[in-house]
Amino acid sequence: MSIEILAPVGGRQQLIAAVRSGADAVYLGTRAFNARRNAENFNGESLSEAVQYCHGRGVRVYVTVNTLVKDAELQSLYKEIEMLAASGIDAVIVQDLAVAELFQRHCPSMPLHASTQMAIHNLEGVLAAEELGFSRAVLARELTIEEIRKICSGSKIEIETFVHGALCMSISGQCYISSMLGERSGNRGLCAQPCRLDFKAGERGHALSSKDMSHISHIGELIYAGVRSLKIEGRMKRPEYVAAAVSACREAVSGKSADLTDLQAVFSRSGFTDGYITGKRNLDMFGHRTREDVEASKTVLGKIASSYRNELPRIPVDMKLKIKGNEPSRLEVTDGSFIIAVQGDVAEQAKTKGVDHEFALRSLAKTGGTPFILKTLTDELDETLMLPQAKLNAMRKEALEDLLAARSRIIPKEVVGPFVQPRSQKRDRIPKLRVRVQNQQQLFDGIEAADKIYLPHTEIDSGLIQELGEKLICELPRLVFPMQEEALENSLEKLMRLGVKHICAGNIGTIRLARRMGFIVHGGFDLNILNSMSLIEYESLGLQDTFLSYEIKLSDAAVLGGEIKRGIIGYGYLPLMIFRNCPAKSKNGCRNCTGRAEITDRTGARFKITCASREYSSLHNPIPLYLADKKVQAADFITLYFTVEDRQECQKIWESYLHGEPFKGEYTRGLYYRKLI
Repeated sequence: MSIEILAPVGGRQQLIAAVRSGADAVYLGTRAFNARRNAENFNGESLSEAVQYCHGRGVRVYVTVNTLVKDAELQSLYKEIEMLAASGIDAVIVQDLAVAELFQRHCPSMPLHASTQMAIHNLEGVLAAEELGFSRAVLARELTIEEIRKICSGSKIEIETFVHGALCMSISGQCYISSMLGERSGNRGLCAQPCRLDFKAGERGHALSSKDMSHISHIGELIYAGVRSLKIEGRMKRPEYVAAAVSACREAVSGKSADLTDLQAVFSRSGFTDGYITGKRNLDMFGHRTREDVEASKTVLGKIASSYRNELPRIPVDMKLKIKGNEPSRLEVTDGSFIIAVQGDVAEQAKTKGVDHEFALRSLAKTGGTPFILKTLTDELDETLMLPQAKLNAMRKEALEDLLAARSRIIPKEVVGPFVQPRSQKRDRIPKLRVRVQNQQQLFDGIEAADKIYLPHTEIDSGLIQELGEKLICELPRLVFPMQEEALENSLEKLMRLGVKHICAGNIGTIRLARRMGFIVHGGFDLNILNSMSLIEYESLGLQDTFLSYEIKLSDAAVLGGEIKRGIIGYGYLPLMIFRNCPAKSKNGCRNCTGRAEITDRTGARFKITCASREYSSLHNPIPLYLADKKVQAADFITLYFTVEDRQECQKIWESYLHGEPFKGEYTRGLYYRKLI
């Protein structure tokens, strides 16, 4: 199977640049339900035109439907499915399991690609995506080449990886900083990019801003590893950027050493980084957009624009010309799928030299201005006859125009219906109180009264298992990279033998692992559940209960359907981002780090960072969420999510919750009472 160069398209001009520069496929969004809602994007008519343009030139079209949706939006999503099916696109890119289920139910012939927003970063995750019906998985950007190779070798579905573009600090789909600070959710396509502001780690500025990634020089390794699609990030970028990135990828795929000079000039943030794919996760990966970067782009825009001014001849065609006496001339053209035949004038007797193969070839090979290139020409010629070159040119033009039209014809996919809105189940719940602690040192007197107690798997021992029994839920790591999967499974086998029965998993990969091993599985907040259909889908995966996303409004949570028990976080310094390259590291890396650090924003707010065994770290909101003095009836359980507190603080918060006391100090209600856009 050939390798695919997949280009970002934010509008019509980017589409032309991508196709004429040699992209094999493009991905784009409509005006709703996509993770770049501020791009120009496409509506129904312009989407159909884009599909016709691309398909005529042999380019596939994937549409991003990769945002989280609310129950109130499901009817509109069904209308979106109808529009996408009618447009004849090739696949959709999906994050929310509700979106995947709606497509599978109403447009089963539509291929599904698992978005990088699903945070698939290991083999279990890819296998879970395959079982859910996805034909392709877009891996997290943070993987090394060895990790990608392991995933590819162990899975059957197509693997897509990013090879160039902006690099978020957080694992995609696990960033809540924009929504918490400004009510603009990255999971719903409206990230305000607060991370690009000047956060400070000590004296070092822009601590949450990475350089743009560029793995183009590693494309040969990625192809060898088994990657099917090479994805360029940048649906908000200008067409010259798209053209330069596609051209560089084409050079690399052909085996050449790609020249990235123009690409870096047109857009970079202090240069590029390949730190993730090489495993060199250090301070060299950080960078921000400078005045010099902006000035550099002005010098190359004209040059790049001229490179895609004309059509790229990319589709080989075979031609057959017949010129015989007393009958119309005939030209037949085929691309291997369509056969187009046109007739011309009756040839006249030649006065000097008639039409021979070389004469015909000179005319019919002139396919410039079209996406076609002549592969072979066969002919049946009476060389005593003459047909003027202009007549041959006219036949060639007509045949290629008809061939392009045939290739561009939209083939819609069938939609089956009708859509049925999930039944809401508003009921007054009396939530039970649960506790999550980061370590055993936070276990306080009276915690045994909690309904359930979550601890990371590394904090659980035989004594704790005997003491807490069925109340104990083993929390799996939020990130389990491919080379750690076997060790985690071995660790869980030991815990199972000691008596652990319950697991909390926040990713489809760890859900699959826990189910496969026979644990009772509980869902984490990082599953990003915002709607009834997602709840029902996760229930079908075997979850006993689950957290809802803390991006949900409680009035929406109160009417979610499904039978599965659902919970919220009622207290805690909420995780806002999760990193594989910690922003607080020094020139010496993690040496001398205690596992606790902090960064500050421009206002002086202090964001704490916690480390998980030096495998990943989490950024926390500077002030805690607190709901003890609010009457919450939208959940079956409320969890106190302790991270950086000591034992005394944990016990104090627990007792305040039991008595419904107001919080003493600065706090937030999170997004539970705000409108998320």
